Amino acid sequence: MILFYLSEDPQLGQVETFECAREGDRAYVLDHIGDLVVKAVNEAGGYGMLIGPQASRAERRDFCDRIRANPRNYIAQPRIELSTCPTWADSEIGPRRVDLRPYVVTGERTWVLPGGLTRVALVEGSYVVNSSQGGGSKDTWVLEEGP
Repeated sequence: MILFYLSEDPQLGQVETFECAREGDRAYVLDHIGDLVVKAVNEAGGYGMLIGPQASRAERRDFCDRIRANPRNYIAQPRIELSTCPTWADSEIGPRRVDLRPYVVTGERTWVLPGGLTRVALVEGSYVVNSSQGGGSKDTWVLEEGP
């Protein structure tokens, strides 16, 4: 999308994604489910997801069964360590994981607004930043241009 809209090469690589519908990918996911984040492709808001490193053995077994029963319904990715920022939660300030959702404006030309919506995992230790799963948000502003 970066190349298409901005005619620039992306500066960051994509997260490796395993499609469980592919036999080789599925075998890898089933063998490494404890190291991966597994997502249902038809869900949103953090539903239908397993974070392997934080899941119990029973939860991992259940997801393996789900994948075998309907492999087209799942993808998996390595868990990426998210940035943290100071956040007021539970009556104190502490680090919480965040991700940035930038805004792209398209008209006669396309550009990315300086800033965006930062989604915050309000539960200590959580990687889930979706508001439907207990996450919050912060406005993010870029005050200067350039690196």
